[in-house]
Amino acid sequence: MLEINFNPFPELSTERLTLRQFTNEDVHELFVLRSDKKVMQFIPRPLAKTTDDILQLIQKVNEMISKNEGINWAVTLKNDSKVIGMIGYFRMAKEHYRAEVGYMLHPAYQGKGIMREALNTVIDYGFSVMKLHSMEAIVDPQNLPSAKLLERYGFTKAGFFKEHEFFDGKFFDSFYYTLLTPVK
Repeated sequence: MLEINFNPFPELSTERLTLRQFTNEDVHELFVLRSDKKVMQFIPRPLAKTTDDILQLIQKVNEMISKNEGINWAVTLKNDSKVIGMIGYFRMAKEHYRAEVGYMLHPAYQGKGIMREALNTVIDYGFSVMKLHSMEAIVDPQNLPSAKLLERYGFTKAGFFKEHEFFDGKFFDSFYYTLLTPVK
C-alpha cells in the first residue's frame, strides 16, 4: 500500500507560483473563489455563503493533510501571499496507488498558463514524491478548458458517465480522465 507523509507540508514553487498550505488568513480570498458562480459552475459543491463556511473548509483540508489522506495547495503568485487558486489530490486510493486531482482558479487569472504551470508541478510531485501509479480527474463535459488542460498533460478520456453526480436537484454527466505513471 502507498505510504504518504505530508509532514512537513511540501511547499512547491514554479517560475511564477508558490503552492503552499492554506491558513485561516486565506479566508477572504478563498471565499471569493468558493462563492463565485463562474468559478463553481462545474464543481458540484454548494457555494460558500459565509466566511465561516470557508474556515470550516480550511480546517477540513488541513485535517486531511495531517492524516495523510489528501493534500491541497493554495495557489499564489511568487512574492504575493494572495490566494488565486487551489489545486490538490483527494479521494486517494492508497491501496491502488491512485488519487484524484482537482483545481480551481480565479477568473482574472484564467487563460494565462497559471493552472498549466501549477498542474505540471503537482503531477510531477504526485508521481515522483507520492509514488502514485495513476491519477484521475472527473470533469463536467461542458468544461472544455479543463478537459483541454488535462489532455495537454497526457490524461486520456477513460469514460463517460451519464448523470453521474446528483447535486442541487439535478443530475450531471461526467468525463473520467486518467493518467498513468510515465514509463522510464
